[in-house]
Amino acid sequence: MIDLSPEIRPETAADHDAIAALHDHAFGPGRFARTASRLREGVAADPDLSLVARVGPRLAGSVTMTPILIGAEPALLLGPLAVDPDFENRGIGRALVRETLARAAAAGHRLVLLVGDGPYYGRLGFHPVSPERVRMPGPVDPRRVLVAELVEGAREAAQGLVARAPH
Repeated sequence: MIDLSPEIRPETAADHDAIAALHDHAFGPGRFARTASRLREGVAADPDLSLVARVGPRLAGSVTMTPILIGAEPALLLGPLAVDPDFENRGIGRALVRETLARAAAAGHRLVLLVGDGPYYGRLGFHPVSPERVRMPGPVDPRRVLVAELVEGAREAAQGLVARAPH
């Protein structure tokens, strides 16, 4: 019997071409114009928190975590999260998010922000945040701006404009 359980580990340079192809397929070229994508420009993703899921030799999914600021508070931006269509609905996306959040908490991070689907990410500990409290630097549906506290009270400390973290 073939083992279809994913191996989740930090991404490496050897994964980059497969991740780029997955993102092209999942999101298309329009993804570069999105506000969340622009926040990632020029900022290195956290290599310990950007993970891949592999099933055998195939890339089944990936998640990226990038440092940001919310006002003066350091935080992480989760995304993109992508799963190969051949592996959808097998829990790989949820497993990637849970693992990266656990690693982020263990590394001392306090808060994670993303722009995404509330019902999907709500099951993973994300909650909407008021646009008066956290402002994105470009167009985004405010109902899709979500945060997950890794440390209780971190959400209260973070307020203001979301910006790229300094290099």
